[in-house]
Amino acid sequence: MATSTGSLRRYALTRIALVIPMVLILLTLVFILMRVAPGDPIQAALGAKLSPAQLAEKRHAAGFDKPMLVQYGEYLRQVVTLNFGHAITDNQPITTILKINGAATLELTVAALFVALVIGVPVGLWAGRLRDGVFDGFGRLFGIITYAAPVFFVGLIFQLVFSKWLNVLPNSGQLNALDNALLPKHTHLSVVDAIWDGNGAAFTDAVKHLVMPAVTLGLLLCGVVIRLIRTNIIQTMKGDYVEAARARGVSEGKVVWRHAFRNALVPVVTVMGLQVALLLSGAVLTEETFNWPGIGNRLVYYLTNRDYVAVQGIITVFALAVVVISLIIDFVNAAIDPRVRY
Repeated sequence: MATSTGSLRRYALTRIALVIPMVLILLTLVFILMRVAPGDPIQAALGAKLSPAQLAEKRHAAGFDKPMLVQYGEYLRQVVTLNFGHAITDNQPITTILKINGAATLELTVAALFVALVIGVPVGLWAGRLRDGVFDGFGRLFGIITYAAPVFFVGLIFQLVFSKWLNVLPNSGQLNALDNALLPKHTHLSVVDAIWDGNGAAFTDAVKHLVMPAVTLGLLLCGVVIRLIRTNIIQTMKGDYVEAARARGVSEGKVVWRHAFRNALVPVVTVMGLQVALLLSGAVLTEETFNWPGIGNRLVYYLTNRDYVAVQGIITVFALAVVVISLIIDFVNAAIDPRVRY
């Protein structure tokens, strides 16, 4: 036990140490890419609105007249202190944008992940268990279609069916105007805030607004989950330990759940962590389709207005989120499978 704990500790420290150069490379790429466009962010965002003297004043205040290395050092300091300055177009603090709109994206992403697991895990499990049967064919076809279908197209179909034709779900926004105005913003997560406030009507409204965007985004990941679960269940069911369990008289249900399923989870957890980037990119299109007030929606707004300061802050947080989640996934894998740490 002591040896296992020590190896896990060494593995964790090694992974954390490897994250540092990875983060530096990511931050450097973001910094460079945001400065590839001609001119500077002030000129790009406000060039048609301010006089040359006012542009020079804004440029000096933002530090864009300093040498590139000085700007890079200032950028790293902002990342470390989590202070990304203010957006040029609306003068909002980037941290406030990340806090408010990022909470909406977090709510949508968690709900979408829940949808993907609730649908993908049972379908993939039974498809692998009933290999080459009718259900297996249906599961594989369903996974291919959900993964290949464009997010915005699926969202528009859902809006047409459930909002326009059936009129059972709202087609946009996070809450209706009244609930959005009256509901206290404790966490900026509409479902959580409604529960916190004990507001049943607002909770129902928040869930209704969340259903279509979450299902749309969750289906994007559902195909990946089905394929992974199916493939790994088929492989693990061929293992010697599964045959040994069957020889001991263990029921088929327990063999699948207690033996095959747990061992099939290791590669699934790894890939699911990597799919966070897919969810974040899909969230941008989903938020635009459903007018969801998330960070992707704001990113499109700032890109349209060429506000590269705000874009830089948002992309930086996206990159850091992917790195942190990848690190967490590595730790979870090490906890599930002791072989991972060596």
